[in-house]
Amino acid sequence: MSTTVSSPVAPAAPATMWQIARRPRWIGALILALAIAGSFAALGQWQLSRSLEGGEITEQQSETVVPLDSVAIAQEPLASATTGQSVSFTAELVSGDYVVLSERRNTAGMGYWVVGHGREPSGASVAIALGWAATTDAAASVIAQLEASPPASTFTGRLLPTESAQQSDFESGVRSALAVAELVNLWNDVPAGTYGGYVVSFDPPAGLDAIDSPPPSTEVSLNLLNVFYAVEWVVFAGFAVFLWYRLVRDVWEEEREDLVPDAAVD
Repeated sequence: MSTTVSSPVAPAAPATMWQIARRPRWIGALILALAIAGSFAALGQWQLSRSLEGGEITEQQSETVVPLDSVAIAQEPLASATTGQSVSFTAELVSGDYVVLSERRNTAGMGYWVVGHGREPSGASVAIALGWAATTDAAASVIAQLEASPPASTFTGRLLPTESAQQSDFESGVRSALAVAELVNLWNDVPAGTYGGYVVSFDPPAGLDAIDSPPPSTEVSLNLLNVFYAVEWVVFAGFAVFLWYRLVRDVWEEEREDLVPDAAVD
């Protein structure tokens, strides 16, 4: 009588991570993880776009000439958004109120500004940087011509904020800063207040060079806090996909340990 010996049944091979990942449950989890990651990425892009806002000044806006009284009000501080705006206005130059500022740099080098006191029909005063001269004699000659024959009453130029009061020899007549507060003390009469900034004229009188007044910078400044938040959203997006991978790997390790208890898990 013969005895039949049955061979041991080989244990089933554990599923690979790829096989586990293709199960419907984990395919659905992957779709969910990708959706969450996509949402986080979109939030990061939105946060990055926010970091570019606020520092952006377009040249087109500043180069569109608008009435002075539409962007500034006499006796009120100049809004930062209007800095560099091209403006036009009607004013007469008040005789005897011209001022020469020294140490003013232009494309031709250091020289002098001739600044006039413009008075609008409403009585509001505005400081007008009329032009640049290489020498004080040239500046004085132009002032004499302006006193004898005042220019047209319509001005177009770039609106800039007042400069800080100077620390130089103001009392001795040496002036280099265009500070509206100082000019008010020099002008003969300011019946209806003055604007908080000054205007650099685009069309200098004969004998003066145009003052270099480029448009405001169009460079975009970054808000570093918003950039940091944008990076955080990208990290969250990557973590959503990594979490799905980690859960699949945990299932793979558990199933492998159940089928091959003594096997080392990579």
